[in-house]
Amino acid sequence: MDRPQLVAANLARNLVALRHVRNLTQGALAKAAGVPRSTISNLESSSGNPSLTVLVKVASALGVPLDELLASPRAKVRKWTRDELGSQSGGRGITLRTLIPERVPDELLNVMEFAPGASMRGSPHLPGTREFFTCLAGAVTIFVAGERFDLAAGEVLAFPGNVPHSYKNPDSSRAAHGVSAVILAKTGI
Repeated sequence: MDRPQLVAANLARNLVALRHVRNLTQGALAKAAGVPRSTISNLESSSGNPSLTVLVKVASALGVPLDELLASPRAKVRKWTRDELGSQSGGRGITLRTLIPERVPDELLNVMEFAPGASMRGSPHLPGTREFFTCLAGAVTIFVAGERFDLAAGEVLAFPGNVPHSYKNPDSSRAAHGVSAVILAKTGI
């Protein structure tokens, strides 16, 4: 296989793999990249001869560097230290850290650490957004549209993300931990 054929084969394999990992159809990826669906199909069958502009658009829509689309197979392993991930304050005594440091389209995934008695008001999202909160340790109370839900370790609460909601560690002596997964509503559909 000559060099251009090898690069086309790498592009096809990587594009299919990245699209499947992100749970995207060819049409959804094409729309996100601003290219025709037939372009994605041609790239995935190694029959396309894309311009640099098309490759940059597709890589950007997938949230990966251009070289990841064209690279030959290799183990894509990376470790982040806690300091590299950073954190932000989410409210009085609540620390938010990203769960997955690489871009995941249409999702926000955070680890939430609650100091004893800590509370935080949730950010409202677009209609159609779903939130899932998994209590990992301690207890967390979530208020959704004025209704109270008490969660113990191992329990999950799903609720619409566009309604008023807040989080609280009801225990004033123990910390609590949880994971928040926000599945954003699709826009422009």
